[in-house]
Amino acid sequence: MDLIPAPRTVRTTPSPGYARLDRDTRLEARPGTEGVARWLRATIGAATNLPFPEGKDDDNRVVLGVDPELPPEGYRVVIDGHARRIEGGSAAGVFWGAQTFRQLLGPEAFRRAPVDPRREWNLPAVVVEDAPRFPWRGLMLDVARHFLPKDDVLRYVDLLAAHKLNVLHLHLTDDQGWRVEIKRYPRLTEVGAWRARTKHGHRASPLWYETPHGGYYTQDDIREIVAYAADRHIRVVPEIDIPGHSQAAIAAYPELGNTDVIDTTTLPVWDTWGVNPNVLAPTDNTLRFYEGVLEEVLDLFPSPFVHIGGDECPKDQWKKSPAAQARIGELGLAGEDELQSWVIRHFDRWLAERGRRLIGWDEILEGGTTTAGLTPGAAVSSWRGYTGGITAAEAGHDVVMCPEQHVYLDHRQDGGEDEPVPIGWVRTLEDVHRFEPVPPGLSPEAAAHIIGTQANVWTEVMETRSRVDYQVFPRLAAFAEVAWSALPAPADRDFAEFERRMTTHYRRLDALGVDYRPPGGPLPWQRRPGVLGRPIEGPPPNV
Repeated sequence: MDLIPAPRTVRTTPSPGYARLDRDTRLEARPGTEGVARWLRATIGAATNLPFPEGKDDDNRVVLGVDPELPPEGYRVVIDGHARRIEGGSAAGVFWGAQTFRQLLGPEAFRRAPVDPRREWNLPAVVVEDAPRFPWRGLMLDVARHFLPKDDVLRYVDLLAAHKLNVLHLHLTDDQGWRVEIKRYPRLTEVGAWRARTKHGHRASPLWYETPHGGYYTQDDIREIVAYAADRHIRVVPEIDIPGHSQAAIAAYPELGNTDVIDTTTLPVWDTWGVNPNVLAPTDNTLRFYEGVLEEVLDLFPSPFVHIGGDECPKDQWKKSPAAQARIGELGLAGEDELQSWVIRHFDRWLAERGRRLIGWDEILEGGTTTAGLTPGAAVSSWRGYTGGITAAEAGHDVVMCPEQHVYLDHRQDGGEDEPVPIGWVRTLEDVHRFEPVPPGLSPEAAAHIIGTQANVWTEVMETRSRVDYQVFPRLAAFAEVAWSALPAPADRDFAEFERRMTTHYRRLDALGVDYRPPGGPLPWQRRPGVLGRPIEGPPPNV
């Protein structure tokens, strides 16, 4: 069976063997499971060429049902001599059970059409009972540095669903591009979505792509992505980055920048990588502008969480800006760090007043924000290590653990010279499988605030979908198991057994058309000889 992520329990039924699906197999969708039935017919039906007509009168059927005794995202799959049953504590649980049902059918069930019309579709006689460890099981996809067209985002929604991941965090804005249509401010996409050229490789590389790059999602594109994800029980969390990582917005609307320090009218959408000194001005105009942006964002994204970035905001321009210094004095702040904290708190309260929750990178804890400033509902994405997440959890804030030392999938997968554009520390498939989101030593109360974990994919050196696939897979399969399964302590995890199950999972990824990194290393066309990266030697620090 080789299920990934590993379920809590699998047992054979009293009458072991196989149950066959055929063209007479009916599908009974009990109340609350109609959406799962549509997905099953459209996806598994397409791969198997089985119509799954409606029916409930005989044993040759698949029954979908909600059992409130199960955990909300928990499920039970029963394959025995009677009807095959997929039951969940909610529609989401039924959907995750359907993912396991698909895996039980074999890798060919992951294709879009049948490859052998004469094939018999047999299911092993088993009972699988399962439930996730964390409610937040996410992937952050950076579509700002390199734009991914809408269809590629929809494809990633399906890949997340196949791995029982339930959060897609879209990094929509940065120095290098603004990717979401805002009708009130059309220049954000008319100007901010396009850059004249692009650095090829790490920022120290002498190479450039001289072709203009860009793109954005219309509001209807976003609505489609959100609805498509919701049908698969995946939440799409938008990120609008402030007050740093904002040169694309400043290029479109120069008044957003520190106009008393530099001539912001000369700033283009940035064409290289790194931490940019051109940050938003802490003015009332900037606050009103981004309130207008967020009003449209809230209309597009029903997610209770809205990510506002808050990371890597250099303060050099604020130190030189008479307007920024006047604001510090007016508010009685201790300095520029507290000024950034004031900006974050403004949007934290603004979102809370509208029934939403702010989430930001762990820098939002700096500048005196920690307990006195953030609203109780504010949450933290702990990326620089565990420390920010520990601080936030102990202060009573929810935390998504995504430390760069462990789950930044833009970091290289091997130390070999053939690894394309090597960035960061080596993080192998085994390293990711041994990642533990809850650090030792947390009190039970603080540990309860670790609501989940997330793998992050920054795309500076991923100019195509194929490059994204290479960096994400197969490590996302290991990450999904960490996020879903009740695993033992990292040192006690059976990685050899996981590798054995991956043999089958690679065939699933092949059927899905994923350009993953093969276990033996990159294929010739996956290499990027001569393109400069920035490898970091040695093991990552445990911080």
